[in-house]
Amino acid sequence: MIARLRKFIPVLDWGRTYNAAAFSNDLVAAVIVTIMLIPQSLAYALLAGLPPEAGIYASIVPIILYAIFGTSRALAVGPVAVVSLLTASAVGQVAEQGTAGYAVAALTLALLSGGFLLTLGILRLGFLANFLSHPVIAGFITASGILIACSQLKHILGVEAGGHTLPEMIGSLVTHLGETNLITLAIGAGAIAFLFWVRKGLKPLLRSLGCGPKLSDLITKAGPVAAVVLTTLITWAFVLSSQGVSIVGEVPQSLPPLTMPGLSPGLIADLAIPAVLISIIGFVESVSVAQTLAAKKRQHIDPDQELIGLGAANLGAAFTGGYPVTGGFARSVVNFDAGAETPAAGAYTAVGLAIAAVALTPLVYFLPKATLAATIIVAVLSLVDLSILKKTWGYSKSDFSAVAATIVLTLLLGVEIGVATGVAISVLLHLYKTSRPHVAEIGLVPGTQHFRNINRHDVETDPTVLMLRVDESLYFANARFLETLILERVTEGCAIRNVVLMFSAVNAVDYSALESLEAINERLTDMNVGFHLSEVKGPVMDRLQTSHLLQHLNGRVFLSQYDAWVAVSGRPVEPVGRAMAAAC
Repeated sequence: MIARLRKFIPVLDWGRTYNAAAFSNDLVAAVIVTIMLIPQSLAYALLAGLPPEAGIYASIVPIILYAIFGTSRALAVGPVAVVSLLTASAVGQVAEQGTAGYAVAALTLALLSGGFLLTLGILRLGFLANFLSHPVIAGFITASGILIACSQLKHILGVEAGGHTLPEMIGSLVTHLGETNLITLAIGAGAIAFLFWVRKGLKPLLRSLGCGPKLSDLITKAGPVAAVVLTTLITWAFVLSSQGVSIVGEVPQSLPPLTMPGLSPGLIADLAIPAVLISIIGFVESVSVAQTLAAKKRQHIDPDQELIGLGAANLGAAFTGGYPVTGGFARSVVNFDAGAETPAAGAYTAVGLAIAAVALTPLVYFLPKATLAATIIVAVLSLVDLSILKKTWGYSKSDFSAVAATIVLTLLLGVEIGVATGVAISVLLHLYKTSRPHVAEIGLVPGTQHFRNINRHDVETDPTVLMLRVDESLYFANARFLETLILERVTEGCAIRNVVLMFSAVNAVDYSALESLEAINERLTDMNVGFHLSEVKGPVMDRLQTSHLLQHLNGRVFLSQYDAWVAVSGRPVEPVGRAMAAAC
């Protein structure tokens, strides 16, 4: 009972061996991540169309809940760029930004997302996320990065622009370009330039001045904080808010409040599908990061338990003034590099953010929104990877079509349509490819007991024996293809007396495929052609033995393909030559 409880509440497992050294390492990591998270949380709330405090609230209770239920020792949970964009897109369709209904809808979105993730975790259905292929995810994240960066240009320019798709955003920006606030532009552009320099040039500079690697890395990670402090002081000292520079303004000094999501059937119906998309995309991103970091320390990640941890985190956000959250790549890497030993580092980060929410929020009153926009732009541009188009084009045209369609449709029609289309294209392409499986006609490699494709190797064949290797599991989509292939091959006019199907690559045979195999057996029986199977895997044989196929099979089932060749060729193995195989 206790072991089972530890499985569902991992803190009971790693907490038993928690010691002073782990506490020290976790505390240092928490301080670094907290410094990084304060400007990030404010910025991502801005991206989601919510008040800045919502970003901090979404980074407190959710982190604690994940520390209790999650399995990753380094994953840092909270608001991330892509989920914030998806939140703005989904909530913007049911409520107007800046209204109470908008905030309630964001809470409802977190509730639905948390409930969906929790349900998947309890039912152990984490494998469903595998339907999002890597090319589709890469294309979606690239397109999202472009959309996010473009959506923040209005804050850099200091204009009122809108739109959810790239053409709408560009059109709105062009329309309002004449209203650009030059002071805001100077702050935003300066912050972008500074943050890019921090990323690329600050660490080498510090190392050249004699700073140690850890100190140099810490100062570099604190770069966004420096941009926040500097631009806030400039805005306050020169009263730039009176000259049209948009600032964060008053942020409540309080811990996360208890909030109640909207539960109206209409609102739930409107947000259900976006919640599912947010959940799956967030889970895929989170687990990918968690598994990558865990592998570096030979630790184990349980994807189904991760669903429960992320589900609990989102439910926590729903009732404490937040919005949907997931594990963030950048902050998780920082957490890992800073030496986090256990999920307790996340709990300490939550304490640091709680202190900031109570004591430090007045200090961001004069923080320019252009600085937060600059923080977002610099962060998300690292997500943009257009090289995926070149890579997939050279490797697989079908994967390229999925990536290209996802990017183009996400940019032109919005994030939800883009990712849904990408998933649909991936599934359809998979069905198409598996509906036409690779079936190789094989022959014996001279001097061995190995069989290879007659079109690739110089092999020995027999004109009276057709040997085919099926390189795909057989199911409803490809069963008829195999049936047609065999019957066409047998009726070409050659003196084929036996057909042998090599099943070494067949992992499953569904009922539709079973019926096709039975039909093949009946047709070949009518033609006085033997029908044989070889190298059938145990699980497949177990299934076939429950059917009537083996009872009525007019041939045999052989343990190896070589045994089948010796039995059906009817003569000593002789090099018949590739020409005879080609003539047949």
